[in-house]
Amino acid sequence: MSTLLIVILVVVLLLVLWAIGIYNRLVQLRNQVKNAWSQIDVQLQRRYDLIPNLVEAVKGYMTYEKGTLEAVINARKQAQDARNQIERSGGPTESSIKDLAVADAAVRGAVTNIMALAENYPQLRASENMHQLQEELSSTENKVAFARQAYNDNVMLYNTSQQEFPAVLVAPTLGHHPVELFQVDDQQAKKAPKVSF
Repeated sequence: MSTLLIVILVVVLLLVLWAIGIYNRLVQLRNQVKNAWSQIDVQLQRRYDLIPNLVEAVKGYMTYEKGTLEAVINARKQAQDARNQIERSGGPTESSIKDLAVADAAVRGAVTNIMALAENYPQLRASENMHQLQEELSSTENKVAFARQAYNDNVMLYNTSQQEFPAVLVAPTLGHHPVELFQVDDQQAKKAPKVSF
């Protein structure tokens, strides 16, 4: 065998190993993004499971606040529909993440309204059940925020790895494309909910 042929084979082998290494790294990062998304999904489901309990706890006290209770129920349904759309599509897409972010903001706002209105009902504030629900919802909100942060960190790492040289040369060919961050673009959704008494 000639030396030139050996050099060519070594270069080809190194290129193949290099491509395999990039591919494996990108697969690992993509799976971390999927796992981080699953953590958001778990925490959102926990929140949505608590909302009917919250509505039941306050329903008897807030006889004049029917619109607020309906807003919570509608926001929950919209958010669950957005989650289901993501599940049906096989994972988050740019538009489905935006839809979920807007729906999620509506849920947070509606729940915040109920909590603020509950302050006007002394018997409700004194209820052990209401107190426990408030603590669980507060804990869940913290977990949702942490899960979103972890998701965005993993997305940033995955997207950066795709855009760095030399991966940028082969990432799209290997089926890897940038993933959207979980953020709220709707300026109305970013505003604190307005509570009027």
